[in-house]
Amino acid sequence: MTIAAQQQPRASFDGWGPWALLAAGVVAGAISARAVGMDRPGMVVCAVLVPAAAVLQLCWARAKRKRPGPSRTGVCLYFLRWAIAFVLTWANPFFAFYAVTGYYTAGRELPRRLVLPGLFLTAVTMSGSEIGGWPPRGWILWLGFFLVLLINMVLVSVFTRYAEQEQARAVVQADTIAELERTNTALQQALDENAALHAQLVVQAREAGVADERRRLAAEIHDTLAQGLTGIIAQLQVVANTPDEAVAREHVDRAMALARHSLGEARRSVHNLAPVALADKGLPEALKQTVAEWGDRTGVRAGFTVTGTAEQLHDEVAATLLRIAQEALSNAARHARASRVGVTLSFMGDEVSLDVRDDGRGFDPLTAPARTRAGGFGLDGMRARAERIAGSLTLESEPGHGTAVSARVPLVRDDR
Repeated sequence: MTIAAQQQPRASFDGWGPWALLAAGVVAGAISARAVGMDRPGMVVCAVLVPAAAVLQLCWARAKRKRPGPSRTGVCLYFLRWAIAFVLTWANPFFAFYAVTGYYTAGRELPRRLVLPGLFLTAVTMSGSEIGGWPPRGWILWLGFFLVLLINMVLVSVFTRYAEQEQARAVVQADTIAELERTNTALQQALDENAALHAQLVVQAREAGVADERRRLAAEIHDTLAQGLTGIIAQLQVVANTPDEAVAREHVDRAMALARHSLGEARRSVHNLAPVALADKGLPEALKQTVAEWGDRTGVRAGFTVTGTAEQLHDEVAATLLRIAQEALSNAARHARASRVGVTLSFMGDEVSLDVRDDGRGFDPLTAPARTRAGGFGLDGMRARAERIAGSLTLESEPGHGTAVSARVPLVRDDR
């Protein structure tokens, strides 16, 4: 509950409470007039001061509407009401019903420095009423008056202290609630922003996944179907240009074998499986077979070497290096016009290196981007494959002095 909500009942009681207490005092005073021995002057005083108290309350309500809280006008009206209540209580002790309003309005109507004096004056009025009315007659009643006044002041001090603590606690509670509301609002905004970012990241991840899958399929098609079709075309061209039926049959058989191999690779690429060459053997054996088959198909002398201690590599690492080797050999067959090609697989602690060198005509590496755009994936595809598994690819070439492609990737073992 906020302070404003707590103050609403108080504000309502400030409006009708004094009227009710004044009416209670009038009724009690009229009933007890004969019992307390009110004389004619006392009745006249009451007849004058009761309307004055009503007029005072009307003025007070108007002043409170203009300026809520402590003010000079409020101070004057408070002490004027105390004076009226004191005189009424002198005339008839039962007008203490009206005098008690000073207790619960002092803290809201008076500045802090005047609260205790206001409460003390109200306690004086109430103590006089409690001993039977003003003035005390005899030293025993005076002693009783001071004793009752002391008790009243102690109670007033205790309850005032308690009220101040409650008010301070209410302020702290209201501040805490307001801070929690601000925090909850900020948290909700952060949650909404996080939800929006999450949705955006999901969309981006989906798009990135689609793009990555497209690049993978494109690279696989380039490394399998395109190279296989190139080999088939080369074999069929030999068949078309040779009159020797035995030679033609040999090259037709090679073309059919390439077609079957390419079909198998295409199926495995669609299902994101390891290359056929890695299905039943490790990377060194697969590279050795690939290099030998490439040499037989192209007529170029090709050698394969393994350095270091060979280890069983993770499928993704092995497939990446095999595809890079296939692409490098394909580039050498199409562009290098080499007489000799060497492929070296090196196991170097926490890295694996694949080097493909030829003694062909070479080229200017600065023209490689243009050649890549014109001819397909090529060098960019090999570099992308290496970088996908946190590796790198370097190219060294010079016109007339051959080409060297080197791929270095982390050595990730197959723990199966």
